[in-house]
Amino acid sequence: MDATSPSTAVPATPPPMGPLVFAALTGTMAMMAFVAVVGPIVRRLGLPEWVAGLSVTAGGLLWMLLARWWGSVGDRRGRKPVLLIGFAAFALAYWALAVGIDLALRQKIGGLAALALLVGARAMIGAFYAAVPPTAAAVVADHTLPRERPVAMAKLGSANAMGLVLGPAAAGWLAGHDLSLALYAAAALPVIALAAVWLLLPGGRPAAAQRPPGAKPMGLLDARLRVAALTGFAAMGSVAIAQVLVGFFAIDRLALPVDQGARVAGLALTCVGCALIVSQQCVMRFKTVPLARWIVLGAAIAGCGFASVAAVQSQGMLLASYGVMAFGMGLIFPNFQAMAANAVQPHEQGAAAGTLSAAQGLGMVLGPLLGTLLYRVSPALPYLLVGGALWALALFSHVRLRRATTA
Repeated sequence: MDATSPSTAVPATPPPMGPLVFAALTGTMAMMAFVAVVGPIVRRLGLPEWVAGLSVTAGGLLWMLLARWWGSVGDRRGRKPVLLIGFAAFALAYWALAVGIDLALRQKIGGLAALALLVGARAMIGAFYAAVPPTAAAVVADHTLPRERPVAMAKLGSANAMGLVLGPAAAGWLAGHDLSLALYAAAALPVIALAAVWLLLPGGRPAAAQRPPGAKPMGLLDARLRVAALTGFAAMGSVAIAQVLVGFFAIDRLALPVDQGARVAGLALTCVGCALIVSQQCVMRFKTVPLARWIVLGAAIAGCGFASVAAVQSQGMLLASYGVMAFGMGLIFPNFQAMAANAVQPHEQGAAAGTLSAAQGLGMVLGPLLGTLLYRVSPALPYLLVGGALWALALFSHVRLRRATTA
């Protein structure tokens, strides 16, 4: 094997999926719980609505900017130390947020301090949680053969999808009783994840120990990762657009009151989480399907789901459209992650996973901005454009698959 070809060495041990899946589940639950309660917190404190948006954006930006750096640190220092540092700092930032907002709700600190706390603490949460997804994906890549990676990545993806559903649901239920309690419960989750990683995840040699002599560090725009990173950006940007617009669409297109619109939006996002879980189970069950074929199928199905929103006239149609789009997305996510892992060397897995995480973070930041701007022109326009973009991705992936099979 030369220094530039992807590694196909047989892993010495199977991937430690138990602690990784648990860490992914609890981490995603904690991240998404904040999204469910930040609106009520802002309203209760009498702060303007843009504070909620700014706090979420700050976390997303730090996540995007630091994900690749964390992945590279994992290559050099080892996966387990990075996960421990990430979860420990994530937990500290979340506890600072919970205690500070509790004091603000009790009128112990002023509104300006609460604003700074919401934005600053959420930024730190994003900065340190950025260590978790790329490092977990790199652990999977370290311990699996290329043909096994889609299945293992799908297991992580299913855990994230469950966190997407359970986090907001649990936080919303607790917030109905006590907003502070919801934050304290969310802050406890990374502590639990930290304990699981510390006690159950085996250590290992830093991946950089396998670096061939004279090998250069992976570049930010490494050609081997361009297709996977572009796919990740498009997929996450599409999901972010769907998330941020569903409440507005339910209110405007279905002519619902604000409270009913919020309820329909919550049901739609629940359908998204459930459909993601089901589709990623399909990836795990049908292990012999090529990566590119899953992406072709997923992008085509998700494109149909997005485009169909333009014709929605009822609550049932909206839920069905969101379920179809999420099912397609669930076929895409684990496979572009495996595509990136299969393209690089063992000592580059963390940096590759970090590059993909950064690309997805960019989609999370730019997608809602573009979606809301297009929504002002027409509620159907962002859904139609995303549908068209996903069909273009399906066609592009199909052409690449044909060329690969005929080469």
